[in-house]
Amino acid sequence: MGDRPVPAVVPGPPIDAPTAHLAVLGSPIAHSRSPEIHTAAYRELGLAWSYGRAELVEAELEPFLREHLSGEWRGFSLTMPLKTEAFRLASLHDPVASESGVVNTLLRLDSERQPWAGFNTDVGGLAAAIVRAGLDVRRTVILGAGATAVSALLAARDLGADRITIAARRPEAAAALVERFAHLRQGGVQLSAVGLAANDLGGAEAEATLVISTLPGEAAGALQLPLECFTVPMFDVAYDPWPSSLATVWESQGGAAHSGGDMLVEQARLQLRIFVAGDPGLPIPGEERAVEAMRRHAPGVRG
Repeated sequence: MGDRPVPAVVPGPPIDAPTAHLAVLGSPIAHSRSPEIHTAAYRELGLAWSYGRAELVEAELEPFLREHLSGEWRGFSLTMPLKTEAFRLASLHDPVASESGVVNTLLRLDSERQPWAGFNTDVGGLAAAIVRAGLDVRRTVILGAGATAVSALLAARDLGADRITIAARRPEAAAALVERFAHLRQGGVQLSAVGLAANDLGGAEAEATLVISTLPGEAAGALQLPLECFTVPMFDVAYDPWPSSLATVWESQGGAAHSGGDMLVEQARLQLRIFVAGDPGLPIPGEERAVEAMRRHAPGVRG
């Protein structure tokens, strides 16, 4: 990877006289709707900003950031597989990023020693999307054990889950995640880990109130799940194409499937606050109008 040039950013939809540049980074990235939804928000806010995309893998992120320290670059959104590496490279972390060890947003700081601040907007975005959908997190089963599963775990905790089960093809990965967040038990959350390889959810599906899938589309579509699962509402972080392969199976069995498009919009709401005001907890003027503009460009979002 060291011989490859730093990837170029593919420009997003043009905005007249851009005064700030942003982009989404990851691999694969061509499917991302972030350029469309962010551009819609900035237009609604009257900001002359551009937002593009760049295809990067982990080894390319550090040199890429070094090449984009100029004043015109304001920040980046990070998707897989960059979220853990972005955490390592960020000089400062917000509390959610610190707890999760995951960064999906980088804001450029005016400091050579500390050039990037890292944030995790996935946790708050997923929690807001779950609330908007009216879902019950009391007994949540999370499919997958990667960076997005960490955010799903913390979102369920923040919404008051009593029991969280991590189900992964590699049981050791699920067990490691449970061990890492064992301190949540002190707050009354029951944590457990089970495997998916043998289609064994350990009976968790019988009492679950919500299933959250953090699996990529090709992996999720190949799952063989107990029939009891399909009686439980499923929130799929996937959003394009929608319905996802897992959502298609879920709905064919009579279950309710919710699109990750709502999560995409709600985490982008927090990114908008970061890029505009530097604080995910600080609503900005015109925010609701901007979010409605983003919803019109997000797949699978219910009005």
